[in-house]
Amino acid sequence: MDAMPRASLEFYLPDSGATEVLGQSLARTFLGSEAPGAVVYLQGELGAGKTACVRSFLRALGITGLVRSPTYTLVETYTVGSLTCVHVDLYRLKSLTEVDELGLRDAVEPQCLLVEWPEKGEGALPPADLHVLLDYAGEGRRARLSAATPLAATWLEKLGYDTSLIPYVSNLT
Repeated sequence: MDAMPRASLEFYLPDSGATEVLGQSLARTFLGSEAPGAVVYLQGELGAGKTACVRSFLRALGITGLVRSPTYTLVETYTVGSLTCVHVDLYRLKSLTEVDELGLRDAVEPQCLLVEWPEKGEGALPPADLHVLLDYAGEGRRARLSAATPLAATWLEKLGYDTSLIPYVSNLT
């Protein structure tokens, strides 16, 4: 089994600009070309910054068109070059049957699957490589990123060296 060099990172994000920096840094360090696919679960309360983080991630990857929140459409797909990213929001779904009908468990085509509210789809989703928890912390937000696979551990290791995040480092473990 591969060693997992960095299991988690934590950042304090004082404003939406910091959340955008996190999304951009995740894109810069993304291992999409080095792996068959990455699954990212984004969790947190309403308004915690999940969609903002994904939007800045997609923009930094090179998506130039409109980046919609999939709150009502449930699934939005983006392609840049040979990279396909699927952004899913399960907030409005009421049952695992509805989630299962999206076919996400068998999604092998996208190189990146970004799932908001994954707890609503437990059992109907592919397992996460990376967990991103965004929650309120005073006037700002706290972002806790944790690796569930060696792929994500390598991603976090690279992210830990991204100097644009230095002002936001809360704790390195």
